[in-house]
Amino acid sequence: MTPSMMAQERGEPLLQSGNGAAGGGAKGWPPPALARTVLKVLMWAVFLTWAAAIFFYPTKPAQAAFEGWMAATKQSLFGITGSIFLAFSAPILIVAALAYVYISAFPSDHIHVEKNKLKTLCFRLWTFPVLVDGPFGVVSAVEFIGIVLFIVYVVYSMTYYAVESVSLISKFGQISLTYSELLLYIIGLRFGSIGLFCMAFLFLPVSRGSVLLRLIDIPFEHATRYHVWLGHLTMALFTLHGLCYVIAWSLEGNLLGELAAWKEIGVANLPGVISLAAGLLMWVTSLHPVRKTYFELFFYTHQLYIIFVVFLAFHVGDFIFSFSAGPIFLFMLDRFLRFWQSRAKVDIISASCRPCGTVELVFSKPASLRYNALSFIFVQVRELSFLEWHPFSVSSSPMDGRYHMSILIKVLGSWTEKLRGIITDAQEQGRNGSESETGRITACVEGPYGHESPYHLMYENLILVAGGIGISPFLAILSDIIHRIEEGKPCMPKNVLVLWSVKKSNELSLLSAVDAQFISSSVSDKLHLDIQAFVTQESQPPLEEGIVGDDQKATGMFVKNGTTMSGLVGTGNNFWAGMYFAASTLGFVLAYALAQAYYVRRLNVFAWWHLGLVFVLCMAAGVALPGGLVVLLWHLSEKRKAEDDRWDAAAAAVPRAQDGEEEAEQTTNGADAADGGVSLAAVKTTRYGCRPQFEAEFAAFAEKAGGGAADVGVLVCGPPGLQASVARECRSHNLGRRGGRRRRAGAVFHFNSHSFDL
Repeated sequence: MTPSMMAQERGEPLLQSGNGAAGGGAKGWPPPALARTVLKVLMWAVFLTWAAAIFFYPTKPAQAAFEGWMAATKQSLFGITGSIFLAFSAPILIVAALAYVYISAFPSDHIHVEKNKLKTLCFRLWTFPVLVDGPFGVVSAVEFIGIVLFIVYVVYSMTYYAVESVSLISKFGQISLTYSELLLYIIGLRFGSIGLFCMAFLFLPVSRGSVLLRLIDIPFEHATRYHVWLGHLTMALFTLHGLCYVIAWSLEGNLLGELAAWKEIGVANLPGVISLAAGLLMWVTSLHPVRKTYFELFFYTHQLYIIFVVFLAFHVGDFIFSFSAGPIFLFMLDRFLRFWQSRAKVDIISASCRPCGTVELVFSKPASLRYNALSFIFVQVRELSFLEWHPFSVSSSPMDGRYHMSILIKVLGSWTEKLRGIITDAQEQGRNGSESETGRITACVEGPYGHESPYHLMYENLILVAGGIGISPFLAILSDIIHRIEEGKPCMPKNVLVLWSVKKSNELSLLSAVDAQFISSSVSDKLHLDIQAFVTQESQPPLEEGIVGDDQKATGMFVKNGTTMSGLVGTGNNFWAGMYFAASTLGFVLAYALAQAYYVRRLNVFAWWHLGLVFVLCMAAGVALPGGLVVLLWHLSEKRKAEDDRWDAAAAAVPRAQDGEEEAEQTTNGADAADGGVSLAAVKTTRYGCRPQFEAEFAAFAEKAGGGAADVGVLVCGPPGLQASVARECRSHNLGRRGGRRRRAGAVFHFNSHSFDL
């Protein structure tokens, strides 16, 4: 089979996919650079204007401009709510709309274009670790700047409000409140307003398929860090907001009465208490010690976000809620699409348990589903839990086959232990001669998500650092690189070093999960691959090391649940995703206009909490009705495309069968072994009773790669301690190069972390 025929039989990775009608210009006709620049400038202008409006909102000039804006627009059908929404929520929706246009018109089709990112200052700031040890973990320069800006915003806003509050109190005449009570009311109000703006940012990174994350190429596993940081900040502000009012009500002697108050005009206190209680439960159970020990408790209580948001709308009403409604609407879009995708029960081509105890699942997928070797998916097994979804890195390359995708799962907790028990029981039945029971695993899959750009293909020199099951995404990377070199596809890596730490030597058998088991002579001439394995809890190799190293997975089970993975995912077809966003947004605006004209004004609805409920229901209606119709059409389109692919595959299988070729997906590596190919085990060096010395390993690799002229990409997947050690060494090398001290190999190291599967 020729390389071109093999390429047609395998799924294309994310950066190569044309993506249907919205896939960009024809080959050989790149879109004009001017249009790209204009779109970028426009998006940045809108975003920075929005951020500046939030930052300067406490100041008197900003307040005066905002009051003028409301006076000019409040007579419209949407009233004050529309004025605030246009000022503080619409900008982020405009950026999202422009982002869909941008990623559709200018897809990343060429690796050499992406490689230019390595030279930009912004990319270096994203990959340069500034903080290594501390409460934030490993923090890059850009992340550090973002943390500082948020701290400055909170401190600056509260300082400004505090000074303003003192002068404001002096202007009050004879009132029944004491100075302390009035000050607590004003300060509490300011804490709440700042928390509301922080909440606007809170929902942006938690949208897994968000077009905004794709635009700036931040994968979800990185964005969750920002959600955690913003969650701590937001809940701290809301807690202080509530605490100020509780103290003030206690001083007045009317605490219980105020807590139970549900006002028609003004802020309703009881919904605020319910919202804050739900937020506190989410906050406490999300703390690292609780989450690590009681993950199910964290997961289930985090579903209270619905109570948190809805009762917040009851608490503040529609016009105050619209300050942060835009990002919440984007989250609702993402959540509804994920619900549709995750309903499909996916066929499991293979479910097996490897000798080292690691579980391997191979899922059926449509040929059109796009992903790259840095992607991950969320998996639910309904026999274990109807609510739990766990993220796992994809261990197969998109070059491995068109119709399957595999993951490796290390047994670490009760969920994975039960999953292994189901599979081992089926294996035992197979060994005893009885048929494996089918349908015992009902799996649903959500995703894939991950980097929009294939960073592992942008570096000529690549270091992969893994701890234990952290090798899983790197297996996909190795397979992707080998297949690409074999087939003559764009691929930058020339030197690859793998540093892999495991506890026991039986884990080394995971290397057999790589589809490209043998490296042909043509590949070995272009790729220098060095795999250094470190077995930390064994001082010498076991007697059966050779057997363990080559051990393969045991026969598993096949489960037919009815369908392949769904192609409905925010990172999928850009055209349908953009249509879904446009239809939902227009549906929301239309629903709110109709509600205002034919319900609120006709029936004279005036209660703040009631108007907040109407606002939230209109948001949900826009997503579920016109958005749901687009998703349905998208689903039918994907279904028809999958059927066409199956017909094409069946038609192509006939001549292959006549020529004596196998119909199943396959690679040429078996033939390569007979032609003198080198196995991955042959390029692996195993050391016992020690850990990798990153300083020496990095320096030696940089020297071989070209010294000071080399760009070295470092990807790490492992526990926080391993990530911190690698980041510290990358920072040391880069600072040493800039300072011209103690480093012979002054290569520039780009650090990227990946933390799933742990």
